[in-house]
Amino acid sequence: MTTRRRFSMAIVVMLGVALLSAGGQAPLDAQPTTDSAIRVGANDLGGVVTSATGPEAGVWVISETSDLPTKYAKIVVTDGSGRYLMPDLPKASYRVWVRGYGLVDSPKVQTAPGKRLNLKAVVAPTAAAAAEYYPAIYWYSMLRVPDKSEFPGTGPDGNGIAPAVKNQEQWLDVVKTNGCYTCHQLGNKATRTVPKELGEFKSSVDAWQRRIQSG
Repeated sequence: MTTRRRFSMAIVVMLGVALLSAGGQAPLDAQPTTDSAIRVGANDLGGVVTSATGPEAGVWVISETSDLPTKYAKIVVTDGSGRYLMPDLPKASYRVWVRGYGLVDSPKVQTAPGKRLNLKAVVAPTAAAAAEYYPAIYWYSMLRVPDKSEFPGTGPDGNGIAPAVKNQEQWLDVVKTNGCYTCHQLGNKATRTVPKELGEFKSSVDAWQRRIQSG
């Protein structure tokens, strides 16, 4: 059983801890397909997520539909035994799949509320394949904050920080509060890669100078 995965996401996230019967929690080694602790109502979806390594704890189960007046999505997280319960879904046809650290997205299953739906998670074949699904903030958190001794900036022929940026606090204000991040998601694939269509460059600095010009 894997318990290593944690998530952060900007759309509605609900803890999908399965409802337990009055007799107590089912044993962790109970067969997932016969787990009576999951009570699925007429407007719910519930089941167990497993992969080749066993039950998958702490992974997202995502449901999505375009049948309603606006696009609708709901996400829950599996409990320690890989169980999930997605309550109170509006009547519609849903695409449901599994996403998590160390996984690649599972095939989308078409279903409707009121069903027990066991899902098969797909373990990523490589670390690079798994990383494609990491949320933007995971990558953005890797941004190196310049040391206070690097301010004020010395420009493109120095440390690359603009001379107008006088101290670390001003730099952080631009990066975290009053800059691009106020309106735009940073760390997603579009902001961490340089499209091949932009050409070849002598250095990553040249590549990113060109990339920034494209917005």
